[in-house]
Amino acid sequence: MLDPEQNTTFNDNYLEVDYDLSQVLFITTANSLAGIPEALRDRMEILRIAGYLDHEKLAIARQYLLPRQIEANGLKREEVVLEPDVLTAIMRGYTREAGVREFERRIARVARKLARKQAEVVSAGKKHNVGVDDLKELLGTPPFDPDDTSLDDKVGVASGLAYTSAGGEVLEIEVSVVKGRGKLQLTGTLGDVMKESASAALSYARGRARALGIESEFYRTKDIHIHMPAGATPKDGPSAGIAIATAVISALTGVPVRGDVAMTGEITLRGRVLPIGGLKEKSVAAHRNKVSDVIIPYGNARDVEELPAEVRASVRFHPVKTMDEVLALALRTQAQPSTSSGEALYDSVTH
Repeated sequence: MLDPEQNTTFNDNYLEVDYDLSQVLFITTANSLAGIPEALRDRMEILRIAGYLDHEKLAIARQYLLPRQIEANGLKREEVVLEPDVLTAIMRGYTREAGVREFERRIARVARKLARKQAEVVSAGKKHNVGVDDLKELLGTPPFDPDDTSLDDKVGVASGLAYTSAGGEVLEIEVSVVKGRGKLQLTGTLGDVMKESASAALSYARGRARALGIESEFYRTKDIHIHMPAGATPKDGPSAGIAIATAVISALTGVPVRGDVAMTGEITLRGRVLPIGGLKEKSVAAHRNKVSDVIIPYGNARDVEELPAEVRASVRFHPVKTMDEVLALALRTQAQPSTSSGEALYDSVTH
């Protein structure tokens, strides 16, 4: 059907009729490319449409979704008065999506509850005032906790940026180092690619142990546990590499990671930082969580100009090429590396 070289005589097996599909434009949509077969993707031009920003969702809700649902449920616009923070509370506490489909369902549920109240008490024309405290009665307990990423400096905790089908998220990566026999434990429902990133980050730390002031035999005398909270949510991809490496080095050196810094980028064994995807969604998540500085790969620097103006105005972006640059920005204090080139110098422990 999709191959222009063959679909001029496409045969419908049900009707047993040939069709010329060569001039047909097929348009398909999906929330994720992961489940689409490679042969199908190869025959399509992929257009990535980013999700709405928070202020865009609120504007759509105020101007379109709310009036439509009020009218659909037999109410009048002047009969429903929402406090300023109600829509924000619904969006952040009851929805996690790139679009506004679930957002509209929640608004519709509120409208139905208000219409039922009006019918029960026969109070036509009476105003219904809805505050944030009323949402639990109208919508139940919020299924999502508010973004509670701490901006305090912590040892062994780095803030990574993740791109999901629901948009961008700030993901705290925790590392614990205890006495042991060199065991590496990974928890948090991690995919194979992310596990490989953790292994690469640990190998980088071993290679730079002397320059970073880390005990050279730590990989034999200490167990390292890397955990990413929200264990029920699957996580995969290479873009957490530099965040994992930063958290590991912080835990091994005792130097805290800046709480106001988030980062994204793939790491190589020699400490190079490679480009990633989904920068817009990730930067919006950083903006939403009040992160002031975001470390990105140098290869993504050209993408910053395409970000929303309000994000560029409130977030400072730091393009980097190597992990040395990442550590200089992310750690409060650190020993100066023995090289300025940023390439990893491998100690004898690596071999």
